[in-house]
Amino acid sequence: MMILLGCMDIDLALRMPKPDELNEESTQEHEVYWGKWERSNRLSLMIMKRGIPEAFRSAVTDEVTNASDFLAEIQKSFAKNDKAETSTLLASLISMKYKGKGNVREYIMEMSHLASKLKALKLELSDDLLVHLVLISLPAQFNQFKVSYNCQKDKWTLNELISFCVQEEERLKQDKTESAHLASTSKDKGKRKNKDNKVAASNGPEQKKQKVEVTCFFCNKPGHTKKECTKYAAWRVKKGLPELPKTK
Repeated sequence: MMILLGCMDIDLALRMPKPDELNEESTQEHEVYWGKWERSNRLSLMIMKRGIPEAFRSAVTDEVTNASDFLAEIQKSFAKNDKAETSTLLASLISMKYKGKGNVREYIMEMSHLASKLKALKLELSDDLLVHLVLISLPAQFNQFKVSYNCQKDKWTLNELISFCVQEEERLKQDKTESAHLASTSKDKGKRKNKDNKVAASNGPEQKKQKVEVTCFFCNKPGHTKKECTKYAAWRVKKGLPELPKTK
């Protein structure tokens, strides 16, 4: 509403107090200013009453004719309990946990935003406390990072913490990528080794069979021995030699 009235250049009555009433001693300059203020006040009231729901409008009596006073009465309907809001914001800040979604920079800025809201409610958190709250809320992957901070004598500002956390998150992502690549490579090697073993196993009997393959010394043909050779048996019969015993 304030933005709308400002853009229309009729928010004078909301920014400046009501001028003195006109009288016989009023100067021309005062009369001009009064005219501008009265127009601003009248139009501001019309626009606010038109734009604000009736449920809230009805809470303000018709006796309120000053735009600034009218707006103040409306704001009372939206007044918050500072203590309750402080408790809610503080509980949200303490319970925050970074789960790796988004990025750590945005996460820390969100915590800083909550701290700023608490400061506006007169509960100011020191930078040191906010840094510790951020570190506590980081997951186990950042444990080495936390130990490194605790071992240092120097304290970090919030901006330094953001910078270092971003670097650490990038390092963790790179390590994770390299580990996944290594695991994939090892898995592929294992598959190739198993495949080679299967090929070797399937070729083994054939190779063994090739090693025991014999050649007949009589006809010089492979696949049988001399005793099994039919030509050798026929030759023995022709020569009148006794028949060889049959092989089992």
